Amino acid sequence: MKRTLITLFLIAFTIKSFSQDSKLNFELNFPYPFDHNFIADNYDGIIDVGAKYRFVNSKKINIGISLNINIMNNNSEINKYYGNLKIKSYLIQPKIFTELNLKRFHPFIGIGYASMIFNSSISDENIAPLPRSGNYRDGFSVNNTQSGIDLSTGLQYDINKRILIQVQYDYIILSQEEPIINSKYNTNVNLLKFGFGYRI
Repeated sequence: MKRTLITLFLIAFTIKSFSQDSKLNFELNFPYPFDHNFIADNYDGIIDVGAKYRFVNSKKINIGISLNINIMNNNSEINKYYGNLKIKSYLIQPKIFTELNLKRFHPFIGIGYASMIFNSSISDENIAPLPRSGNYRDGFSVNNTQSGIDLSTGLQYDINKRILIQVQYDYIILSQEEPIINSKYNTNVNLLKFGFGYRI
């Protein structure tokens, strides 16, 4: 995550050095999964960081690309069966977006491709027995990735020329993979983001 933030800073510095009117802003958001699905039922949002670059910047409409990376932490009951089991989800969201310029208000829509990387790890050798089993297991680490279409809409409000606040809704449709059951509960993700941004 530190490397990502440093990279974003260097990109911003480079663009600012060569542009009198920068088209870049950084974001810091709180991600909130909701509705009845496997993410909302099992994960809490931690942080979301992002950047937007507008390659078309007119008085009425902007078009650009964006990248968001957020982290969510597993809060499910399954953790108690595995001692110090830790499960995190890293969501990567590249998009293309368009936004309207209505004085200080900027409603926007976007479409992209989301990848959810699930990382599970446990290191405690004295873990509780697995459900329906009297055996114990050594530490393990499992990685899994699900990806799919990401549709978003939201609203930004300019507090001043540099600082903005925003709310965003993401609807993600993940592809079904074996042995995951193909259902809306396992493939549809609803995510709200609340945060602020800074224009470079």
